[in-house]
Amino acid sequence: MLIDEPHTRRRAPRTLHPSATWPVLGIAGVLALAHAVAGAFGDYWIDEVYMLAAGKFHPSWGYVDQPPLTPMIAAAMDFLAPDSMFVLRLPAALASGGAVVLIALLARELRADRRAQTIAALAGATGLWSNLVGHWVAPYTFEPLLWTALLLPLVRWLRQHAQGVADDRLLLVFGVLLGINLQLKFQVVLLCAALLVSALAVGPRAVLTRPLLWAGAGIALLIGSPTLIWQALNGWPQLAMSSIVAQESPMLSGGRGGTAVQLVLYAGVLGTALVLAGLWLLLSKAWLRPYRMFAVAMILLWVFFVVTAGRPYYLIGMYGLPIAAATVGLQRRREAKPPRWGWAAWPVFALSLVTAGMLICSGNAINREFSTAITKVDSDRISDAIARDVSRAYLSLPAEQRTRTAVVGENYVSAAMLEVGGEHHPLPEVFSPHRGYGYFDAPSNEIDTIVYYGRDAEELRPYFTDIRPATPGENLKGWIATGKTRPWSTIWPALKSL
Repeated sequence: MLIDEPHTRRRAPRTLHPSATWPVLGIAGVLALAHAVAGAFGDYWIDEVYMLAAGKFHPSWGYVDQPPLTPMIAAAMDFLAPDSMFVLRLPAALASGGAVVLIALLARELRADRRAQTIAALAGATGLWSNLVGHWVAPYTFEPLLWTALLLPLVRWLRQHAQGVADDRLLLVFGVLLGINLQLKFQVVLLCAALLVSALAVGPRAVLTRPLLWAGAGIALLIGSPTLIWQALNGWPQLAMSSIVAQESPMLSGGRGGTAVQLVLYAGVLGTALVLAGLWLLLSKAWLRPYRMFAVAMILLWVFFVVTAGRPYYLIGMYGLPIAAATVGLQRRREAKPPRWGWAAWPVFALSLVTAGMLICSGNAINREFSTAITKVDSDRISDAIARDVSRAYLSLPAEQRTRTAVVGENYVSAAMLEVGGEHHPLPEVFSPHRGYGYFDAPSNEIDTIVYYGRDAEELRPYFTDIRPATPGENLKGWIATGKTRPWSTIWPALKSL
């Protein structure tokens, strides 16, 4: 049933509750500090080293598998303090804390009092996925902050519209934030599509008739145009990534079944309970009717990501709204009838905090185990270890031959680690035909010798007459290929893969 549009006459707005400024800032500050401290230690996360290498050595308006915002952030922080893990990861820690503040503000927009705002902040601060990755420079670390920021002006507009006093300039702010989100991850397009369908289905349809909404959409396209143009000029490789993500789903999340569960459970102990309760309230309660479209949109996205075998963290940016709705529901219940079992919430709070703390503290250990499994290298700084041994193989070649030699990594992770680690070891230019690296520059035709870092070099055999193991090193699983038989303009397109 379509929601009835509110009367257009102006009504006096109901006053919002005061902000729970200090409790919320305290929770956000502790979370940001914990991630900043954890981020000062450990090695690069595999996606993080790729972000750094892409932004620092291959600045561009677009990449195969993501827009340019995160690589730009990584490159900027490395420029300010080269090799400082603490400085590199500081924006991620601040983004994690900032998302908590915005979730509390969402709750306030839904008329949460100070206690409810604090509970919303606590739930936002104890998510499972967000605490595991909260100090790594990766797109999904910034997504909760930017998606919640995107939803906030729309929620405020809907609240004001229900009162008959909506300020359409909020829709322009929505457009600006949408454009910034387009520079972070393209999944925000799916969010907007889901919101559009939901507004048509359950209302308020009036938002779709506002000229400033579509003006905001134009601003979003303008802000996002550089990376969208890059995608168009390169054949929209981002669309091809969906099949790659689906292929990796069984390994990373246990397939569609695992994705279906994790898309919700990543909200955390307290967060999961509030997300589920909030969705039910948004769908069933008249006092939340103006915001029902968000519940419908989240369910549509959940179905889409399960069917397409998306990543299990694709919904983390949507958690804030149902969490906020649930905390207001608890508040209304408390105001109507004091709870007799209020003490039962404390074990949930405690378990949420303990779980979040364990994830923050164990993130570096999980990172090392995962990175070691991928690279087969066990070191405190894998990028340095790989670059050191590949450098030894490179330096074992005659000086004249080294001028015609390049390094090729088997995949984007090894190539990124070689580039980042190679700043401290003599290495020639690094290439890889895999994923984003395949769309960077190919080796020049003067290159006729390759130091190849990978498990085997079978894919090179059609293009080189001699392939032999490289000089043995502690971490080196490499090969030296000579006798190039074809130009790189022929070899590279044949080797490229996502």
